[in-house]
Amino acid sequence: MAQSGVSVVPECIQTFNELKLGKSIKWIIYRISDSWKEIEVEETSNEANYDTFREKLVNAKSKSKSGEEGIGPRYAVYDVEYDAPGGEGKRSKITFIAWSPDDASTFPKMMYSSSKDALKRSLNGLAAEVQANDQDDIEWETLVNKVSKR
Repeated sequence: MAQSGVSVVPECIQTFNELKLGKSIKWIIYRISDSWKEIEVEETSNEANYDTFREKLVNAKSKSKSGEEGIGPRYAVYDVEYDAPGGEGKRSKITFIAWSPDDASTFPKMMYSSSKDALKRSLNGLAAEVQANDQDDIEWETLVNKVSKR
């Protein structure tokens, strides 16, 4: 359980293991439930269309403490495939993305920030992590550069 009191539901780990072991899932988006008690799977996809994934993050919504809906943070895992530098072939890194847009409400950002480590500890096999606070942080080239440490 996280410092925030938010717990990780077992489906989060099961879905991550499907991505990691079977490679049938390309990405997962996680959210904190409306009750602010659990981290749950919001959506998965087996399509490698990064633009679709990115749009889902950018358009995510969360409720503030007062119940108003606005821009929302999310956690995500994306299986990033890229060309290794120097023509050494393809590489793949399972990457954890903490999406917390600067213009989201304070309460959701605080809850996502204080609950992140509980989810990360549950997901064994992450190769990289990216903290993203604006749309430029989740552009494909930016992500590849961070993951490949170019």
